[in-house]
Amino acid sequence: MNKKIIEVIEGKSFKIPPLWMMRQAGRYLPEYKATRKQAGSFLDLCYNPELAYEVTMQPIERFQFDAAILFSDILVVCDALGQSLKFEEGRGPVLEPVNVSDIAKLSTAGVMNHLAPVIETVSKLHNGLDKDITLLGFCGAPWTVATYMIAGHGTPDQAPARIFAHEHPEAFQALLDVLCEASIEYLIAQLDAGADAVQIFDSWASVLDEDQFEKWCIAPVRKITDGIRAKRPNAKIIGFPKGIGSFYKGYATKTGVNMIGLDWTVPLKDAKALQNEVPIQGNLDPLRLIIGGKALDEGVDMVLENLGDGPLVFNLGHGITPQTPIEHVEQMIKRVRKD
Repeated sequence: MNKKIIEVIEGKSFKIPPLWMMRQAGRYLPEYKATRKQAGSFLDLCYNPELAYEVTMQPIERFQFDAAILFSDILVVCDALGQSLKFEEGRGPVLEPVNVSDIAKLSTAGVMNHLAPVIETVSKLHNGLDKDITLLGFCGAPWTVATYMIAGHGTPDQAPARIFAHEHPEAFQALLDVLCEASIEYLIAQLDAGADAVQIFDSWASVLDEDQFEKWCIAPVRKITDGIRAKRPNAKIIGFPKGIGSFYKGYATKTGVNMIGLDWTVPLKDAKALQNEVPIQGNLDPLRLIIGGKALDEGVDMVLENLGDGPLVFNLGHGITPQTPIEHVEQMIKRVRKD
């Protein structure tokens, strides 16, 4: 068994780095669209182990990526906590916003029963994947998940959650504590079902000032990593705090993650400095993948030239977008693998 991504997490460098793409199982693939239609709704797809297995495997079968990432969504934890959740076409997730009294009633008691179908998907993937392909589980970071729970939907700067955190700090901390507890249980269950590593997505980490970043981003992720390793000491954990700029420095040490995913705005010289401290993942601009041609080749080459001699998992700096041509994905893979 030779899982290159796990070896990178452990500090090994490869002449040709392993690669996968965030959101690699998704709306840019015609086979995904067909399966999604069969499922009936996005949430139904997340909770159907047979179909979730199918869409997780689709990009592996098509592109032979080095990792498969569980098909699910960061907001299934909200659903498991009893918050109303639906996904509307063209709008995204829509939730019933929580208030102070709602937060006081939250309990993790039934979370894992609710998420049992997701764990079943992980188990099926563990059994179905080739043994040299890394299986990644994931969850949303408490801050990012909380922003949706409070606003009820995504907003340009997540102002509703930021205001709530200032006005009701005790209630907000209680919400983060519940999310930490649920996330620890959820990720341990994924690891036990066969995930080789787990990734924590903090998609809205960039909107906070320094003080709030330490309180609402760093501290909860540290609580999760400590909670997991108290029971699974050798767990491999990847952090992806999108868009945090200078806050990337020290993030791995403060949170305890083994590897950091970098967004495309991180200058490559800064990425190299980080790579001297911790393995990194990233950070091609997803728009270069849409454009293709010279822009894509140059983007791939810049990442490889600057970061290819250290522990690197080649990836996008955020998720692949639905309008990305499949042939551009093939172009990127050939360029990375020097085929």
